[in-house]
Amino acid sequence: MPTRHDIRNVAIVAHVDHGKTTIVDAMLKQAGAFAAHQQLDDRMMDSNDLEREKGITILAKNTAVKYHPKDGGAPITINIIDTPGHADFGGEVERGLSMVDAVVLLVDASEGPLPQTRFVLRKALQQRKPVILCINKTDRPDSRIDEVVNETYDLFLDLDADEDQIEFPIVYACGRDGVASLTKPENGTVPADSDNLEPFFSAILEHVPAPVYDEEAPLQAHVTNLDADNFLGRIALLRVEQGELRKGQTVAWIKRDGTISNVRITELMMTEALTRKPAEVAGPGDICAVAGIPDIMIGETLADPENPIALPLITVDQPAISMTIGTNTSPLVGRGGTGKGADAKSAVKQRKVTARQVKDRLDRELIGNVSLRVLDTERPDAWEVQGRGELALAILVEQMRREGFELTIGKPQVVTKEVDGKTHEPVERLTVDVPEEHMGAVTQLMGVRKGRMDNMSNHGSGWVRMEFVVPSRGLIGFRTEFLTNTRGTGIAHSIHEGHEPWFGTLTTRNNGSLVADRAGAVTAFAMTNLQERGVLFTDPGTEVYEGMIVGENSRSDDMDVNITKEKKLTNMRSSSADSFEAIVPPRKLSLEQSLEFCRDDECVEVTPEAVRIRKVILDQNARGRASSRAKNG
Repeated sequence: MPTRHDIRNVAIVAHVDHGKTTIVDAMLKQAGAFAAHQQLDDRMMDSNDLEREKGITILAKNTAVKYHPKDGGAPITINIIDTPGHADFGGEVERGLSMVDAVVLLVDASEGPLPQTRFVLRKALQQRKPVILCINKTDRPDSRIDEVVNETYDLFLDLDADEDQIEFPIVYACGRDGVASLTKPENGTVPADSDNLEPFFSAILEHVPAPVYDEEAPLQAHVTNLDADNFLGRIALLRVEQGELRKGQTVAWIKRDGTISNVRITELMMTEALTRKPAEVAGPGDICAVAGIPDIMIGETLADPENPIALPLITVDQPAISMTIGTNTSPLVGRGGTGKGADAKSAVKQRKVTARQVKDRLDRELIGNVSLRVLDTERPDAWEVQGRGELALAILVEQMRREGFELTIGKPQVVTKEVDGKTHEPVERLTVDVPEEHMGAVTQLMGVRKGRMDNMSNHGSGWVRMEFVVPSRGLIGFRTEFLTNTRGTGIAHSIHEGHEPWFGTLTTRNNGSLVADRAGAVTAFAMTNLQERGVLFTDPGTEVYEGMIVGENSRSDDMDVNITKEKKLTNMRSSSADSFEAIVPPRKLSLEQSLEFCRDDECVEVTPEAVRIRKVILDQNARGRASSRAKNG
């Protein structure tokens, strides 16, 4: 069959923070993608504000470099897909793999293969993609290159790789310095026999198969991602499998439901470095972007109008975690930060607080996020949103908050399924790296959450690696406690491991809540009296309402408190009689920590200025009646 030798399509896959985006930066710079005078940022592929803040890749992105071989041959276009390393964004990984012919598996020279390494490698092996192993960060002082290579071989065997897949080439690299070599360096050093990424480019050209096609086959192009442009409208990113796609061409659009309609390609673009440039034609193996089809969806096919043949739809793993997202129903809805001043009033006008706005935004998210589900609930102003994990759903809520939405978020729940008449729940494989002195605390923490230890290894460096199989329910709220118990030194990662029979009742939070019993502003006087009751979450002057949670009780039950109480002054008291007490600084909870903190009868109010935790039933008396009814059945 004919082969296109002028192009290679490769995805870079790895665990979180093993250096994917950094090595792509180095490839772009060394391939001459930028002019010498251009000001370049670190992690150029992380274009999203949240990606830069959190230091993780959330969206799969593609770039292209023109590589000029050292032997003077014709330049070769290398299309690179930078995929997320977090299993919560697994839908992005699966889409990225459908666009390429091979993968570069990046593994940290010290940490070795971690849960997401297993996750992304399993996907690549299932799709029969050749693998190039790149041991990155060889300059780390604690690097252990030989052991990491052996662990990676064990991982391939564990995932039932066949003989061809196990015979993979190995490249050693320091992505930060832009250096790669085929010769193993000493632990803790940068490869000495090279000063650039030339060996890495050579390995890609040698081991990534060039796209093959059938000259007689009709046009087939697969939509793998979506983007938007203010002038062009919706843009579909696709890979041309067979035939040619031209600007102005009329093609058959095969939708997910099997219906076919003819559409015209108004704009065709190809990626060069980080920009899209207009093109006239895209051939087999090319990754391109087209405009002119306003309702096109991921997984659909563009084909020849005379002979339309659909490509298989992209399938992704089922969601494991769900939470309810609805409009803000608190007494402070639509009031902004303080509700005072012209700036606050104009900001409040931009608020998105209606059910229609929330539903439209969730529907928009579904267009580009194939791993998400949105289901109706009994209430017209709330929807059940299902995703891969807590982080993926928290990122969605954070993006909506920044766009001006006010929301009420329910406690995350697991998505169960019936197997042979019994309820099964999702389970995760949790890998924990901790110093030896915290091993007992972590084991005790996992025991409460019904986790069973599967493996434990000690590298002799003072750190222990433990693997647990634990119900996904048990990991809701786990991170905060884990970091507290390990004094912030522990590292924990988990991936979905399938479903097992229901584990029974789990009690993950032992402490109750301190609940405000009236509306008003928090006073320092009231905080001084209450801080011995538990840990407070609010600053003096913060506006609260009845049913809002202002702290964590030191006991297991909830306590209604008056946090707005003022000091009564009389003319009998002299000013010098005042006693001054220091207020313990309140604990500030992030959005993720607030979701972890929630109990079943609590929810999180999210606005652009604030994240508040509140009771679902705000009225104190109604709450008491509801709990007594629940106890008495």
